[in-house]
Amino acid sequence: MPPAAEAVYAEDETVREEAERHRGDELRRSALRAPAAAALLTAVLLCLATRLSRTYPFGPVTRNIVDLGQQYLPYHAYWRAFLLGETHGDAFLNWNSGFGSNFLGDIGTYLSSPFDLLVVLFPADRVELALYVVTAAKISAAAAAMALLLLRLRPGPWPVAAVLGTAYALSGWTLNYGATVPMWLDGLLAFPLLCLVGEWARTARRPVLGPLVVALAWISNFYTAYMATLGAAVFLLVRLLTAEETASAQQRLAGALRAARSVLIGIGLAAPLVVVVFLATKVADPTPETVFAPAPWTDVLARFLPATASVASPALFIGTPALALALTLPFNRAVAPRVRAGWTAAIVLVTLSLQWEPTHLLWHAGASPNGIPYRQTFVLCGLLLIAAWFSAARGVPRPAALLAGVTLLGVLAWAARGSVDIDRWTFPAFGAAALLAGAAVLLALAGARRGHARVRPDRVPRARVLPVLAVVLLVAAQAGEVAVTGMRIEEQQRSKVSWSPRVGPWQEAAADEVARADAWPRHRTDPGEVPGGNDVLLVGGQGADYYSSLTADVTSRTLASLGFGYYAKGRHPVSLDNPVADALFSIGTRLRSKPAEPVRQDAPPRATVTATTTPVPPLVTVRPPGRPATHPGDSAFARQERLLGADVYELPAPRRTGRTLTARCPAGSQVWFWAPEYRGEAALAGERPVGFDGKPPSVRAPVQALGTVPDSGAVRIDLAPKGKLRLPREPVGCLVAARLDSAVRRLTATGATRVRAGGHTVTAELPPGSKGVAVLAAPRISGWRCAAGDADARPARAYEGLVAVPLDGRASSVSCSFRPPGMKLGGAVGAAALLTLAVTGLLHRRRVRR
Repeated sequence: MPPAAEAVYAEDETVREEAERHRGDELRRSALRAPAAAALLTAVLLCLATRLSRTYPFGPVTRNIVDLGQQYLPYHAYWRAFLLGETHGDAFLNWNSGFGSNFLGDIGTYLSSPFDLLVVLFPADRVELALYVVTAAKISAAAAAMALLLLRLRPGPWPVAAVLGTAYALSGWTLNYGATVPMWLDGLLAFPLLCLVGEWARTARRPVLGPLVVALAWISNFYTAYMATLGAAVFLLVRLLTAEETASAQQRLAGALRAARSVLIGIGLAAPLVVVVFLATKVADPTPETVFAPAPWTDVLARFLPATASVASPALFIGTPALALALTLPFNRAVAPRVRAGWTAAIVLVTLSLQWEPTHLLWHAGASPNGIPYRQTFVLCGLLLIAAWFSAARGVPRPAALLAGVTLLGVLAWAARGSVDIDRWTFPAFGAAALLAGAAVLLALAGARRGHARVRPDRVPRARVLPVLAVVLLVAAQAGEVAVTGMRIEEQQRSKVSWSPRVGPWQEAAADEVARADAWPRHRTDPGEVPGGNDVLLVGGQGADYYSSLTADVTSRTLASLGFGYYAKGRHPVSLDNPVADALFSIGTRLRSKPAEPVRQDAPPRATVTATTTPVPPLVTVRPPGRPATHPGDSAFARQERLLGADVYELPAPRRTGRTLTARCPAGSQVWFWAPEYRGEAALAGERPVGFDGKPPSVRAPVQALGTVPDSGAVRIDLAPKGKLRLPREPVGCLVAARLDSAVRRLTATGATRVRAGGHTVTAELPPGSKGVAVLAAPRISGWRCAAGDADARPARAYEGLVAVPLDGRASSVSCSFRPPGMKLGGAVGAAALLTLAVTGLLHRRRVRR
């Protein structure tokens, strides 16, 4: 080559290298700007929607609807106390709930996300604010992850990627479901991250980081991570079939195998927690089977529109601008035909899978869920936004594609007009967003024409103004719809579903009394009923109240058989204010609350809280060999007596005349009424009516006191049922206080002389020569192992549902410890996965060096 030609070639090569370097720098800047902008915009819009609905923390109204107030808020309050070392239990066992529950399983279900650690940064009386910040952080992180994924798939304008990331994070699924079920939000974040893992596997990159991301997703919330993994598999399949980098069949197969390796190693790394949760679900209180019924297609289409809310149809709103862009993809000839066909087919098939029972069960791991049947919808929202990005990354779609997409959007809105989910705000918000988006498109097209035309240098800034205005209008359209949708969904939820008041003076007063009276493990302190549920997690103590998806069947059945009530089909047993139950479970101090005013949505409640302490047997008692002669039968009263080992009730056979029960009992005894399926009021003659709220199978009414038997011994109970009158065979028990006092003294005299309790252990010293059975006042859930004296620990026995240890008269002590089932198996799988990951990393490093 002549010297002059060589010089020209070198100069051209330098220019090309400089251009490549500049392009790489621009991509890196976009990869930082888009996620940051998406996270910031998402946080601002979420707070704006909260403010518009006057909801805490930007208004006075509670946001604690359904399980958010009954379950997730109390768990985060307990999590904060646990992390700061302020609880009696440890990571294995929660002594506060259900008289002793598997806490590691609950951690894996509700609290294992790294974001949940943020609760320690807030004071105890700001746990609601802490949970809101955790929620906002998860949603914002999901927006950033989606924006990053979009730019990794194809370079394009970072502001558009940021807006689409926000559209994903603030979809209808998030606003309608995820924002009030915070642990599901980890799945929202997991989907784009797992798609990135698929991209790394497809291009043979990051073989160590990929499994770690999978492990983090499954540890954070394995339930939605499972759905996100299925969605990422769909994503990877489309990429393998459509991306230019994987043209050959061999490359596609290799990419799929690398992805499978990452997923298997990642799940293996998460196994120490996942296996514990899985086995805990196997022994959890079963919920009634749910038969899937697909939603009407009119309602499905309506859920693409703003300001719609329902738990019976999939929440598919992603914003009118984003949806319009997604609908242009099939008609956008600027995109390769295989890309258009692949993503269109994937979205159609995933949409159909929501409505077909076999695929519905696949999405939900084989079990149709109660409550919300479309929990996997966030995956479809993500796929729609990926389609929108492919259509917009190289510029505004051509007019023909835009016209076709807008036509489809109009047909969708027209077909959905008759849906019951349409709100009065739906079409005004939809129309306003469509107009703003249309104006943004016109400005972007005008800017593109000016950019391609030759313009004088002094007019270049004017050419740049139009794209900026287009982005501003796009953001306004998306933001306005999201704010209105978030506001209306919160307002509709508060008016249609159950809610709990904000945390305030009532809970603070109860917590103060619990702290003052707590004598654990000498005896338990039960905080009674505090509005919101899961009282002991909020205010402390060691009561029966417990609400978890992992509530053991043994706990639910044992407590229900003894007269305790429950909600949530058995998964939420509640406190029972009954002296026999207090004796059985060593509840020496009981709190009772008297509300100072009606409980409201817009103000924290106040109440007067009092504590009463009575003598009770120790936590570990001894029952003599054999079973004492007590009243036969299967009523709650008879079961209490069998567990207590003494007759303390008179159990009359009441005569029923219409809606009146009559019987005779010892004068001065206390009348208790047991009717778990009864809904209505029951009143002892001369006493105030007492309400019962049995709604089988969801709600079981507890045993309640009606009053004192008069000197005549005549008992008359007037019933006022709401609906069909359902009563058990022995609904009335008359408690004789002197008999109960005698039983308590006997159990105290023969019970443990000293009890020590650790995080998940109990050790009790017994009177010399104790024979029979030592009974620990805790449900015999899976994981308890006990020993008498120096004997080897064995799986604990059960005594009427409680933990029991046989005694032969030689041991002067018993010890019990709890270990969540699955820890050994999970640990072994985790260790094998860690070894495999290390080998994978070493092999990859060796290949890179070669």
